[in-house]
Amino acid sequence: MTGTIKVAAAQYPIEAVADFAAWQTKVGRWVENATLAGSNLLLFPEYAAMELSAIEPSTAGDLKGSLQTVISAAEAANAHYRALAMRFGVTILASSMPTMLGNGRVVNRATLFVPDGRSGYQDKIVMTRFEREKWDISGGETLRLFRTTLGPIGISICYDVEFPMIARTQAEAGAEIILAPSCTDTMQGYWRVRIGAQARALENQCFVIQAPTVGMAPWSVAVDENYGAAGIFVPPDGDSPDDGVHALGKEGESSWLYSEIDLARVPLWRKDGAVRPFSHWPEQFIGQPQTSLPVEIVRLD
Repeated sequence: MTGTIKVAAAQYPIEAVADFAAWQTKVGRWVENATLAGSNLLLFPEYAAMELSAIEPSTAGDLKGSLQTVISAAEAANAHYRALAMRFGVTILASSMPTMLGNGRVVNRATLFVPDGRSGYQDKIVMTRFEREKWDISGGETLRLFRTTLGPIGISICYDVEFPMIARTQAEAGAEIILAPSCTDTMQGYWRVRIGAQARALENQCFVIQAPTVGMAPWSVAVDENYGAAGIFVPPDGDSPDDGVHALGKEGESSWLYSEIDLARVPLWRKDGAVRPFSHWPEQFIGQPQTSLPVEIVRLD
């Protein structure tokens, strides 16, 4: 990848859409606005698609019922994201959605769509207590690296970015961007994810991009409170900002966060940084063997 990538990270408001067509119109408008601003990499938050539960009012206030409504709409929703990626010629990380597997397990799946219509997905690996105890959502079993024309991308969904070995495995496989879609119902939750995102940028000397859901949705039992700000984080070193914050949105505001990133900076950080945590990582194990996690390469380039 040469040149800059124009990123749009969504601070996406959860709203009670009237029907599936209204949701399509909303998401289409968001994508169109981002492309009119020149963006070619668009990131939607974790569980933003849970607003689709509003299309079935009889179950919108029921946790399991709302989950099933969105599971039923997931295939059509992803088809819409695919069509938008192709229509506008952009790469889109769609909202993660509860997805039912053939064995009946439900996972939290985020799908990456590229302009020619191809896609690949990453399932969230580590479940929060809410997902485990209330929703009965299961963790994924495979880490992936997505090779795209924009560059190599890893995805660490919300809570996953708080665990260093997930992003580390993706970075070792070649990731220079880690996408961290999030959905948090407290400011503490937002800060946990943000601190994790900044730590992963520092450790792996790469770009980490966070995009949250925002706004109050009292009609929803699943995503009723949403806090956070979109951010693009880098290692605080060399030509980077002292605090490692490349760009930051205004908390709670419904908007895109726009910024440009240059992946040519990543090998420079890793080679010439004042510190070199990416290459020095193995030294913390003090002579003990480090077990590497398997990673699957998805070719979308």
